[in-house]
Amino acid sequence: MEIKIGVQSVHREIIVETDLSAEQIEEELRKALATDKGVFSLTDTKGRRVLVPVASLGFVEIGEDEQRAVGFGGTL
Repeated sequence: MEIKIGVQSVHREIIVETDLSAEQIEEELRKALATDKGVFSLTDTKGRRVLVPVASLGFVEIGEDEQRAVGFGGTL
């Protein structure tokens, strides 16, 4: 699952690949938003953690994993 996180006053998005489902990500986001000075955290597929204070969140885009075709797309 690919997650894009927009942070206020930062021009680049944070892109995280995770094994969590969309429902699990949304649940973690709701928990973080429910607390004062909450922190939204995700662990990527390589075990690295991404932490973003919810006060700095611009947006969170939850997208489904897409299988990309490999090759040149034609036959010989």
